[in-house]
Amino acid sequence: MYNNKDDQEPFKQKVWLASPTMHGEELEYVTEAYNTNWMSTVGKNINEVEKIAAEKSEVKYAVGLSCCTAALHLCCKLAGERLYGKPAISHGALEGRRVFCSDMTFDATLNPVVYEGGIPVFIDTDRDTWNMDPVALEKAFEMYPEVKLVVSAELYGFPGRMDEIKRICEKHGALLIEDAAEAMGATIDGRQCGSFGDYSAVSYNGNKIITGSSGGCLLTNSLEDANRARKWSTQARENAAWYQHEEVGYNYRMSNVIAGVVRGQYPHLEEHIAQKKSIYERYKEGLKGLPVKMNPIVEGTEPNYWLSALIIDKDAMCKQVRNDSEALYIKEAGKTCPTEILEAIASINAEGRPIWKPMHMQPMYRMHECVGRAGSIRCRTNAYIAGGAEDVGADIFDRGACLPSDNKMTEEQQERIIWAIRSCFE
Repeated sequence: MYNNKDDQEPFKQKVWLASPTMHGEELEYVTEAYNTNWMSTVGKNINEVEKIAAEKSEVKYAVGLSCCTAALHLCCKLAGERLYGKPAISHGALEGRRVFCSDMTFDATLNPVVYEGGIPVFIDTDRDTWNMDPVALEKAFEMYPEVKLVVSAELYGFPGRMDEIKRICEKHGALLIEDAAEAMGATIDGRQCGSFGDYSAVSYNGNKIITGSSGGCLLTNSLEDANRARKWSTQARENAAWYQHEEVGYNYRMSNVIAGVVRGQYPHLEEHIAQKKSIYERYKEGLKGLPVKMNPIVEGTEPNYWLSALIIDKDAMCKQVRNDSEALYIKEAGKTCPTEILEAIASINAEGRPIWKPMHMQPMYRMHECVGRAGSIRCRTNAYIAGGAEDVGADIFDRGACLPSDNKMTEEQQERIIWAIRSCFE
């Protein structure tokens, strides 16, 4: 174990949270697109990516799009029209409808709900999985039985029980959109993440397990829905010699050049997962004995280990306060907080980040409903009666931090990062 207090020089090259790892095949496919002049949103690379993405995700069809957010948007549009019919022009397919959404996630999970006029209702986080809490979801259906759509994300590549979420949706006649942006290659009981939703999405963003610099795929088992998504993604042009339009479309199609990068990355998916797993296991071993826990791994699941994260035990937390842009803490012997840990990591030129700030704590959603196991976590205090509600997502955000997880990080670099974290508890 690294333990040289005299050597505190920052890394000459920054150690990133997660950055692209290229192999060479990518350039071959990009060059092919260049040489054949297929530089637009059609071409062999897109066709191959769609084929591979569907096979890897264990679904029938994939639609290559400009980003995962675009894929999630078209998932919401497909679900909304299936549930409520085609809306009038300038109206969203989910307009005025409540939609149950993961709370502790990136806002791209639920912004597409708002694009289509939906009203997000946030479902609190399961402490044992860091994903949507099935018990809280059941409670939400009890409170809002009219809801027919759930959008659930898989956090940091460590899936919860999306199969259970799906069963609950089926019980209540609701559709499921699975945001597998962070979980490509992860499995639940041997089944690929991205295959549980009625509609699902995966990401090829620059920091993901494999990348195209951007891009994403919509996943479905319906050929009709795949074809509708392709049509919408190319401005919804009708079959006519001129530009004929009968519905609203979008400029969402994947570039054949980007698809070339993705195509060259797919053969290295399992290799990247193995590298990320080694990083997680080294953190787990190196932080042994400290009052911290790593991302939970749910029985029956195999993560892709995209981002390693930790949570500090409650009794080992020093005082920490955050506003909307800054954080302050008071150092205490034997205790620390995410802010101090992230500062220590940054001091040696490495990148960490706080856990996703729950959506119900974001300024634009602070008055939206959020449901926990006991019901709403809003309006649970009373000037005359003692009370309150457990807010699991807020607690994990308060005590959690994402650690440098770049698969090009050396063991020696990781040992120094581990030492920096351990020093925070002195």
